[in-house]
Amino acid sequence: TLPSLMDDLTVQASYSPGGAGGPSASAIGFTYAGIEGLSVSYGAGQTETVGSEADATTIKGSYAYGSFTFGLSQTDYDVDSGNDDEVSSYKVSYTVSDDLSITYGSETHMTGGQTTDEEVEAISASFTSGGMTISAASIEATGVDHTAGVSGEAERWKISASFAF
Repeated sequence: TLPSLMDDLTVQASYSPGGAGGPSASAIGFTYAGIEGLSVSYGAGQTETVGSEADATTIKGSYAYGSFTFGLSQTDYDVDSGNDDEVSSYKVSYTVSDDLSITYGSETHMTGGQTTDEEVEAISASFTSGGMTISAASIEATGVDHTAGVSGEAERWKISASFAF
């Protein structure tokens, strides 16, 4: 984390030199949280190897208003080979009480050269009481591995419990 440029703006930078034929990587990110309930982030990075280069860019934001929190993100991954990726996602969370929250989210993954996009939707609920948390989620996916039709569909349920002593 670098020194603050202005109130509520955070800047992060990184560099990893390549060695023994391995890739070098650099990245920079900015996060602004100067408005109550709002957080906006932007990050960009690059990976380079001999004869190959890839760029990644992400922008995301979230806003909390009352019992609701809204979030969205967009990531682009550009590879010089032409098989670029793009991931778009959003979620909405509602805090019913101090103990109970519900979240719905959706994500789409588009890959260059593929005719079918991967799409995932999930809904989850979490209940906390004392040191115990119980969570459940339903997840549905289409276009898994960029496969169209029934063979590209998946549905999962998750149930978890955690205890703090």
